Amino acid sequence: MGSRAGKSDRGSETRELLLVTAERLFAEHGVEAVSNRQVSEAAGQSNNFAVGYHFGTKDDLVLAIMRRHSEPVERRRTEMLAQLTGSPDLRDWVSCLVRPTTEHLASLGSPSWFARFIAQVTTHPAFRELMINESSTSRSLQQGLEGMFRLIPPLPEAVWQERSDMGRLLIVHMCAERERALQEGTAPPHSTWESTADGLIDALAGIWLAPVSARR
Repeated sequence: MGSRAGKSDRGSETRELLLVTAERLFAEHGVEAVSNRQVSEAAGQSNNFAVGYHFGTKDDLVLAIMRRHSEPVERRRTEMLAQLTGSPDLRDWVSCLVRPTTEHLASLGSPSWFARFIAQVTTHPAFRELMINESSTSRSLQQGLEGMFRLIPPLPEAVWQERSDMGRLLIVHMCAERERALQEGTAPPHSTWESTADGLIDALAGIWLAPVSARR
């Protein structure tokens, strides 16, 4: 019994080490540029097929990294939504889309790599689709978006899609830039993840409420 428990603990530790190592390498070099074998080697595993043994394919590894972080983000967003009770303020709903992520990134300390990992994933065609499909399973995210869209004036379909893309990219890449600046020591001295969230919420509310050019 004790032997099986010990093997299980070691397996969990190896799995966690592989996840952390892969997240860092993917963030620094891109998902495409790093092989499963390189992840295993960087994690100090004598078995070069450790990633395949514990996770399967690279797609499975990328999903595992995303899910490792999505659970605390989902919990926080669910808590925030429970406090809204049909708020008529667009900023409240935008905040539910931004703050769970920035609060989670703040909790990771520095250096962290998750924001840059997500930025790399979103710029890769195949993994971007994987991330979008995974996000579509988040009940709290869908509730937050539905609440936000109820408060946005009617927009042409093309404009609505364009602004959705703008909003998603703004959150992803602003968070990635702050994470990078923190690691490099170039972040403004008085900036925080909270102030980053404030700026994102201001910008996103402005994007969604901006008038549409007459040429549209």
